[in-house]
Amino acid sequence: MHTVYLSLGTNLGDKEANLTLAIKEIERRIGTIGAQSAFISTEPWGFVSENSFLNAAVRVVTALSPEELLQETQQIERFMGRTQKSNGGQYHDRVIDIDILLYDDLSLSTPTLTIPHPLMNERDFVLIPLKEILE
Repeated sequence: MHTVYLSLGTNLGDKEANLTLAIKEIERRIGTIGAQSAFISTEPWGFVSENSFLNAAVRVVTALSPEELLQETQQIERFMGRTQKSNGGQYHDRVIDIDILLYDDLSLSTPTLTIPHPLMNERDFVLIPLKEILE
């Protein structure tokens, strides 16, 4: 079993309901949630939007490999209505975003996945919830 930390964010629709549904889907599809941060409101990062974000982090115990975990998080995003991922640093409004922050003590860099998340230390909306639940 592996311990993973995920970051969640939403800035469209019923934000609290979006995060709550994403967390339920993570528990259903990925593994047992051992800790969940509070929801925090933040300003958009990397793009201009009139919509503020609601962010959170979760600690999950999973049997999934890193690539399987990525596939499941992306399936949850699609299930919740996200049709477009950020591309080439072009960010946009989104109903849900789930990022893999940490996976055990693994360092991984592939064309589709980098662990630890390469930008997490630049983002307070990631670090504040993450610090709340770190073991």
